[in-house]
Amino acid sequence: MNEAIESDKDGNALTLSDVLASEDNICDNLEAKIRAEHLHRFLARSLTPRERQVVELRYGLCNRPPLTQREVADRLAISRSYVSRRR
Repeated sequence: MNEAIESDKDGNALTLSDVLASEDNICDNLEAKIRAEHLHRFLARSLTPRERQVVELRYGLCNRPPLTQREVADRLAISRSYVSRRR
């Protein structure tokens, strides 16, 4: 596992464990992408467009940073209580 099997572009030795570790990352990334797609489909089926927007902003979905309830309320010109009910 730790014996060099080839070298990278800089001449550093690559081992079998290096190669397998990067494949694990690919699997993890693929699984995360699949889960995100399932979540987006569920949100689209279950929520109104406005509710979905609140949830996406609040929890940082769609590659956005999560916002506080106050930030979401200010951005959408709604009350904080409306934001808190969409959890």
